[in-house]
Order: sequence, then C-alpha cells, then structure tokens
Amino acid sequence: MGTVWAVVPAAGRGTRFGGATPKQYLLAGDRVLLAHTLEALLSHPVVAGVMVVIADRDQDWPGWTSLADKPILTCVGGATRAGSVLAGLQALPDSVRADDFVLVHDAARPNLAAADLGRLLEVGRNDPVGAILAAPVRDTLKRAGDDGGIDATEPRARLWRALTPQLFRRHQLARALQEAADAGIEVTDEAMAMERQGLRPLLVEGNEDNFKVTTPSDLSRFEFVLSRRGI
Repeated sequence: MGTVWAVVPAAGRGTRFGGATPKQYLLAGDRVLLAHTLEALLSHPVVAGVMVVIADRDQDWPGWTSLADKPILTCVGGATRAGSVLAGLQALPDSVRADDFVLVHDAARPNLAAADLGRLLEVGRNDPVGAILAAPVRDTLKRAGDDGGIDATEPRARLWRALTPQLFRRHQLARALQEAADAGIEVTDEAMAMERQGLRPLLVEGNEDNFKVTTPSDLSRFEFVLSRRGI
C-alpha cells in the first residue's frame, strides 16, 4: 500500500509544563524529547518522512533535515493545535496525494511502540475513513458538582482515551479541520474534526504507556523508561 508521511505539531509552548523551554525540547536521556518522538515514527519502514510544525522564529529547533535516512521538513504552525496540523497538511510534499493517508502524532508523545504504529497502519489504511490509537478507560469515572462533591458515577463501558498517532486521508482531514475552524469550533484531536463530518474512524487499542509528556512527573516517567532500556 505504499508509504505514508507524518505531521508532528510542535509549535506549542507547553504552558502547563512551565519553564522557558517548550517541553518538546527538554532533555530526556541524551536527546531532546522531540528526537525520541521522531525516531519512533521514522524507524517504521512504512513512514517515509515527517513534517514538523514549529513556532514562528523558533529559537530551539535544532535544524534537523533527516533521521534514519528519511527527510524531516518543517513549516510554521498556527495559533492552535488544529491550525498547526492544517498548516502541516498543506505544506506536505506534492508527492503526498489528496487521498493518501497521513499520520498525525503529538510531539510530546515519545514512547510510541513500533507494534502499535504497525497495527494502526494496517487497520487504518484498510478503512475508508481511517483510525486512531486509543486505550479503554479502566478507572472509575466521577462527575463533580460545582461544590467539588461527587454528583454521580459515570459508566465507563465503551469509553476510550484518544491517543496518537491518528491516521486519515490528507484532503479529508484538511477539509474537516478547515470547516471546524470556520465554524469557530476548537477541535482537540483530529478524530473530533472527522466526527463533525459524520465520519466514524476506527479505534485501535494501543499501549497505555504511549503517554503524553504534560507535567514534570511525566518527563520523569519517560526518563525512567529510558533508563530501563539502558539509555
């Protein structure tokens, strides 16, 4: 079925993490977090290259042009994640056709397993819409009242946590993101934009340890993972 490109939105400042350096450029082991993320993508034989979406006048971008003998391209992102993903889709090489599948993966989600990525590509590219990696909700969910007390326990059956990568056709996803933006709706992941189009992406179960680095404790967790690998 050929190769796919990936779009990695990396224009955010990571305000929840704190500090002057965006979290994707913080050191984890011997490399910055983003390097681990790109390696996880580009080490898969089906992934042909990556479009990294960076902030305007990004002083921290290391200037990478390739990894694993595959191209790394960059473009400038938008004010939101969705805007950055749309910019990345529009900047992809002409060799990526309108109906080709494209991966979108969080810059700060460095612990992607090759087996999960392979399963997503296999399942998603055989579906007309596409698919996302996700994990079933295993914790008991509580609905809070305005006073901080518990109003109800929510049933968790059939609830999933959306992960990345998410896999959709280039033109379909670009159109869905643009229409959401035109409607003034801020989508929090690519699947949400597709759902607004009346489409139903598939859920592909992925590992729980494909976590997003959002807080300093998440970074410590990833550093522990690296130490277990001897890095």
